[in-house]
Amino acid sequence: MQQKVIKQSLQRLYQPAAHSHKGQNGKLLIIGGSELFHAASKWSLDVASKIVDMVFYASVPSNNRLIQEAKGQFWNGIVVNRRHLANYIEEADTILIGPGMDRSLTTKLLVNRLLKKYPHKKWVVDAGALQMVNPNLLHEQHIITPHHQEIALLARKDQHFTEANYQADCHCLLKGPSDKLFAPKKSGFIEITGGNPGMTKGGTGDVLAGLVAALYCKNSALDSMIIASYINKKAGEALYQQQGNYFNSSDLVEQIPITFWQETTG
Repeated sequence: MQQKVIKQSLQRLYQPAAHSHKGQNGKLLIIGGSELFHAASKWSLDVASKIVDMVFYASVPSNNRLIQEAKGQFWNGIVVNRRHLANYIEEADTILIGPGMDRSLTTKLLVNRLLKKYPHKKWVVDAGALQMVNPNLLHEQHIITPHHQEIALLARKDQHFTEANYQADCHCLLKGPSDKLFAPKKSGFIEITGGNPGMTKGGTGDVLAGLVAALYCKNSALDSMIIASYINKKAGEALYQQQGNYFNSSDLVEQIPITFWQETTG
């Protein structure tokens, strides 16, 4: 059953047209990072830039400077001052918010203000943003990417997010040794197995969030979750075959395009 669902999603995967132009194959805005966490949103950015045409990146000033310095390796991106978010939110196909954001009042106010102001946009809510979000603002255009502690936190705020009986209004990719994928108000879940202990290292969730969000620019929410979960785990398995558990999130970012190519052309 799992393989059938994955195969069907891969068959529906958006493919750029032969004569398409820059920007037509996905524009993603990433809002993330903090003075405390620098690398998390960069991992999301790096993997997304391999999937979509454009990635807009908005973080705190110190992170924006780091990304500016890395522009030699980040070709198709624009660093955005958070004061100018409105134009880029409207332009982006999808917005990823949360990687590297801290659990602060500033994060809480920003996340909930943006979700309330732009309910018509496609959002992927991850990490720090997910821990501070008002669950009443989440709906079917949204994907959340919690681990088990984060889904328990949401369930304490709203019983519809209970892992054993998920009935929330948004899509959910629950991360774990086996990922569980929930559709809004649907009983049951799709389970994606695979991976290895090497993927417990910090940052692999940020890579997955970036991959989900990039795919969501041009694919359905459910297909984006299925494909991202599957490719992320297969890439981890490929790295394990090469070097055991001795790889990190940057290695995973570089392996994902290779695995993606193998799985979609084989």
